[in-house]
Amino acid sequence: MVIIAFLFLLAGLLGSIVPAIPGPPLSYIGLLILQWSGRAGFSLLFLIILALITAAVMIMDSFLPALMTKRFGGSRMAVIGSVLGLVIGMIFFAPAGILVGPFFGALAGELLNNRIKAARSDDEIIAGNSKAMKVALGAFLAFILGTGAKLILGSLMIFYAVRALIGQ
Repeated sequence: MVIIAFLFLLAGLLGSIVPAIPGPPLSYIGLLILQWSGRAGFSLLFLIILALITAAVMIMDSFLPALMTKRFGGSRMAVIGSVLGLVIGMIFFAPAGILVGPFFGALAGELLNNRIKAARSDDEIIAGNSKAMKVALGAFLAFILGTGAKLILGSLMIFYAVRALIGQ
């Protein structure tokens, strides 16, 4: 059971980086398996608080890219571009694509949005391109913050699992 628990914990840590894998929930399941095996003495309060933190991180990670893209002035197309860029980057350009995909996706989405809008003068197109870079930066920062939060949470769960095993 301990090996299975740690496989879940490690898969969860991997899932903190790979968007297709739900990292924190897998790590949490690993802690639960360790608890149910009788090898860890986690309190019920500890497990409830960790479940709430896991849910909060997953919710934050789901909504943060859209919120940050919008906060930096992005359009709906920039948000969609960020998500598509992440998926395309992960599939075709891993591992670097996972980092730069959201940036270039949001940039492409915002540039496309600027082109679709009513005809503009050259100055307005240049201003729109500058805005698109700002929006892309927001999408990139959202990805970094979400990934960082998941990595920290996954690492903490592994720490508590190891500590529980060593403490016995």
